[in-house]
Amino acid sequence: MHATLTDHARCLFGDEYRPTPPCDRQHDEACFIEELTFADTDAILAMLRELCPDLVDGYLPVRIRNLAYRLALLQRPDEPALMREAAGSLYLHGPDWDDIAADLERRADALDAAAQVRPCLTNLRPA
Repeated sequence: MHATLTDHARCLFGDEYRPTPPCDRQHDEACFIEELTFADTDAILAMLRELCPDLVDGYLPVRIRNLAYRLALLQRPDEPALMREAAGSLYLHGPDWDDIAADLERRADALDAAAQVRPCLTNLRPA
């Protein structure tokens, strides 16, 4: 077993920035998908940010990036910065997903707007 999701991805898909570590295991994408499916958001984001630090680079297949962002967003549905990051990745690999990316940006903007209104409303309540 690999120590982290990032290690598993690096071993399976390679790494544009670091050498792939030696490994004596047979690799199966299905096993990686299973590990990704049950990974927590921090592990998913660590993998994405280490293997694809500039969104446009890295050897992770687009289908893996899309799935990883989708799983991260399911765990953190109200995080505007994550929505924008996922949208940026979708735009880079579109145009098939441009509508989804635009919707993520709209949702992120709505969450940001709601967060700005909430503190103002809190200040209006009597003490």
